[in-house]
Amino acid sequence: MLKKRKKITKHNIKEDKLITTFNNTLAFVDEYKSKIMLYGGITLVAAFLIIFFVNRNIQQNQKAGLELSRMIGIYDNGSYLEAINGKLGTNFLGFKKIVEEYGSTENGEIAKIYLANSYSLLGKYEDAYKIFKDYSGSINMYKAASLAGQADYFVANKDYEEAAELYNNASLVSELNALNSEYLLKAGINYLKIGNKAKAKELFNLIKVNYKTSGVANQVDKYLAQAE
Repeated sequence: MLKKRKKITKHNIKEDKLITTFNNTLAFVDEYKSKIMLYGGITLVAAFLIIFFVNRNIQQNQKAGLELSRMIGIYDNGSYLEAINGKLGTNFLGFKKIVEEYGSTENGEIAKIYLANSYSLLGKYEDAYKIFKDYSGSINMYKAASLAGQADYFVANKDYEEAAELYNNASLVSELNALNSEYLLKAGINYLKIGNKAKAKELFNLIKVNYKTSGVANQVDKYLAQAE
């Protein structure tokens, strides 16, 4: 019996073109390898391959950004399960699918943070931790978020020493991060829990000096009293 033919989509066509172009390039390099090396043209071909993959990555990143923008509003509304799995009855990809399809792009890496946060907010700390740890993007704000997210996991598991270190490290990623004061406060609280009052006091005082107008500044004195 004949199998039903698979529907050809625009996406398939684009992918086929990319694969065909790449295969043709490899065939060209293989056929003329000796001549290319003889005339020192290998750099030119290497450059062509780099351009090919850079252009492809740009396209994939743009697609990831579009899908990500569709889901952030759902996430912001607190529909975390829907944000993870996608909106029922639509072609909107959830964060999980975005990560699966575009995880190697910058926007795909950002989707990892949203996916991990969604898991964490649903109390699925183990799943969240794995995703936070997998983040390898280049944006400092999300680097810090990945560390703080891992710290949340250790708090849930009562490993306060590891949590304190990770929160503190999150605060050190960039001086421009608006969440630094919050990370420092959480680090200090966890240092208090393990009895390291000196380190806790150091971080609380840092908030008073460098982040006196932050949202957590009014909480510091309460914890400083515990560190005495």
